[in-house]
Amino acid sequence: MMIVLLDVNPFFWPFIEKICMRYPAEETAVKHQRILQVASVLFRERGFHSVSVNDVMKASGMTKGAFYHHFESKEHLIAECLRDASSKALARMATAEHSSEAMAEHIQDYVSDWHRDERGEGCLIAALGSEAAREEYVRPLFTQHVEGVLTSLMAPKAGAEDPSNRRNAIRTLSEMVGAIVLARAVDELGLSEEILREVRSSFE
Repeated sequence: MMIVLLDVNPFFWPFIEKICMRYPAEETAVKHQRILQVASVLFRERGFHSVSVNDVMKASGMTKGAFYHHFESKEHLIAECLRDASSKALARMATAEHSSEAMAEHIQDYVSDWHRDERGEGCLIAALGSEAAREEYVRPLFTQHVEGVLTSLMAPKAGAEDPSNRRNAIRTLSEMVGAIVLARAVDELGLSEEILREVRSSFE
């Protein structure tokens, strides 16, 4: 965008500079978020090692050279993707923290055919947990996310001073994630649906 300024009162220059500078910064932020979103989906679908920087940038509609204007390395991208996806997932869970019924409904939505099939849009833990176990720099980020999920699962009963609350949250999370991992892994649709159905029924 080119702006031609003729005989402008100097008083207005600070405001004009802000206007002119705002658009490149906003455009950069939009591109940055697009890269994060695309990379997050690709990593969950194919894993960290099967996705290259070039894959991410091509899917984002940008050149590989532009990558280093946003991230120092692929590891930096992975770390930021995990933080971004974790923040969004925990924000969605927060909407169900007000009651046990709402949280049970959230869990049933998690243990669903849609979640099984849409790996790229689904849970970080189910999609990337096995890979995180092999990447030392990723494990602290996963640990933070798991703790955040457990806190959210405990929230409906947080004021009840129930010593079993955390224990139950760990069991619930393990059952949720295990159901999705197993349902994705088997090659018989009937068995996959049976796994999801049986786990969902335990939260009714």
